[in-house]
Amino acid sequence: MTYRVAMDIGGTFTDVVVHDGATQRLRAGKVLTTPDDLARGVFGALEGFDLPFAEIEFFVHGTTQGLNALLERRGANVLILTTKGIGDVYRIARGNRNRLFDLHYRKPAPLVGPEAVAEVAGRLDATGAELEPLDEDAVRLVAKRVREEGFEAVAVCFLFSYLDSAHERRAGEILRDELGDDALVVLSHEVAPEWREYERTSTAVLEAYTGPSVHRYLDRIEARFTEKGLHVPVHVMQSSGGLVNAGFARRHPLQTLLSGPVGGTMGGVAAAKLLGRPDLICVDMGGTSFDVSLVMDYAADVSPDGEAEGFPLLMPLVNLHTVGAGGGSLAYAEGDALRVGPESAGAVPGPACYGRGGTQATVTDANCVLGRVDPESFAGGGMPLDLDAAQTAVSTLAQQLRMDPVELASGICDVGNAKMAQAIRTLTVEHGREPGQFALLAFGGAGPMHAAFIAQEIGITEVIVPRFPGAFSAWGMLEADVRRDFAMQFFANGAELDTRALRTALDSLRDQALEALQEQGIAEDRRSVTHGVDMRYESQDYTLTVPILDDDPVDSPGFLPAVEARFAEIHHQRYGHATPGAPVQFVALRTTGHGVVDRSAAAAEANAERPDPVVRDVVFAGQPVPTTIVARSSLAPGSRLSGPAIVHEETATTVVPPDAGLAVDDHGFLVLTLAAAGHLQEEHA
Repeated sequence: MTYRVAMDIGGTFTDVVVHDGATQRLRAGKVLTTPDDLARGVFGALEGFDLPFAEIEFFVHGTTQGLNALLERRGANVLILTTKGIGDVYRIARGNRNRLFDLHYRKPAPLVGPEAVAEVAGRLDATGAELEPLDEDAVRLVAKRVREEGFEAVAVCFLFSYLDSAHERRAGEILRDELGDDALVVLSHEVAPEWREYERTSTAVLEAYTGPSVHRYLDRIEARFTEKGLHVPVHVMQSSGGLVNAGFARRHPLQTLLSGPVGGTMGGVAAAKLLGRPDLICVDMGGTSFDVSLVMDYAADVSPDGEAEGFPLLMPLVNLHTVGAGGGSLAYAEGDALRVGPESAGAVPGPACYGRGGTQATVTDANCVLGRVDPESFAGGGMPLDLDAAQTAVSTLAQQLRMDPVELASGICDVGNAKMAQAIRTLTVEHGREPGQFALLAFGGAGPMHAAFIAQEIGITEVIVPRFPGAFSAWGMLEADVRRDFAMQFFANGAELDTRALRTALDSLRDQALEALQEQGIAEDRRSVTHGVDMRYESQDYTLTVPILDDDPVDSPGFLPAVEARFAEIHHQRYGHATPGAPVQFVALRTTGHGVVDRSAAAAEANAERPDPVVRDVVFAGQPVPTTIVARSSLAPGSRLSGPAIVHEETATTVVPPDAGLAVDDHGFLVLTLAAAGHLQEEHA
């Protein structure tokens, strides 16, 4: 068996990267996603590589199945089982407003209505001691209701179960015995063993809501792979940036919620190490969305919690900010104003230039009108574009807005670029980070086309385009390691810290992590564990995660001062101030198990054809400019090119504006050097 395969299933395209162990070459390709049956698109993509399935030694993919179920509100019918007296926790949620000045702001509509909440007797106190035994007969009645009313999943969320899970475990045993495979049972202490009952309930509900959809998808994928002769486990990307096998993903489906987009972040981590650039802003512009994430000091920016569609999540996930801006984003008039996205033409019918029935102007159509897309080489020449259809779609909207079609096309790109630049500011400026200190790593089918303009808007002067950028997220999955995360509530005032109890807790978490890695098939010499602690100043409500380093012996007198100093440093970086010497509190412990997998360090497949560059007009700043059009396969390491230029390849197109330069580094990455701010600005509509 010689092949390692990774696949990223996006809203418009399914991208594939294949590593051939015999030749040490990488191949990449893409096909249109099949929204009606994602599994069909997976196998359609693989057929283009003519791979013997029996010779695939490793397969990993990112799936949007759970996320799509949430976004489209077509998840499972869920019942919440909770402690008597707190049935309104999920509906009440939190009282804070995320958008203070938005007069139309409304909290997200709950995924479970009050009529689908069942309460049972049984109570623990705030220390985890039992006050009242669990009413097991009431749990059996709930199981009967689940069968009779056709609920597909049950989210069990008892008060203080993160301290003692006995009641939840017993309720889970009863429900699973009574319901069998008829309903998914989710226990909150297994999903999020942490305090804050609303956030824990929300996390359990999200897993119950998306779980059945993910289960069905994984069952189909594995069954069809088995039929075709694949004999290795199917791996899935987690939202935390690590890999797990499909068996774990089936038991914990919520971990796959953001599995597609984070592949690009992990590719960014690999690229940062390869290029010696520790800090990168990763931007992934596909057909439907624009995803932003950060690599800082050669590591992905991972948070212990987050949210999805306004619902809180208590689980580790890569900090991603997503906006509806992609090549398929629809342009439309709102009065006399031009709007772009978030609605997308998707894979069906797609932009007008795809020739699949789309008639409304999109960002890709605008780029066609501006001459920035080579219609013959798009998608490796396998999908010629209809420029007349793009011109018609843009002209129709231009007439509505009383604009010239070329002027409107520039405006569509400008509006999209401004929207994407603001998305980057959300993860940088709003968190006290200066964008100019980063390089911009651009990928996705449309990312390199817009990257230079986005970078100029936010003050970045270096843009990096990796090999096969349109399939870079899939390549990132081949570069990721297996990862398992564990958490434990551990409340202690710093001055009263019991280091023996802390050591015992960390040892317990370490053992769980190592055992989990063993279950994932990771060899002993490839397993490692890292620890962290959630800390805060006394009287603060929320925490920051502080790493516990290997040279921090927990039992030593210097442990607490070292951790407090590190907390102050992180606090100052995040909030702009710190209070050294102020009392601190430990709130929770976090442990991550890392399992190293084989890497795909290899060269991209060489293209025997090296077509000569041509020159034609491309529109910049509203004016046609003679522009060099060159195939990426013609640019050897060390090559240099002055803008304006268009570099086309099988999975993407890179635009090098006037006053910018391009160089090819030793690894085959394109490095764009941009002029000072103000020189590359497009005309704004």
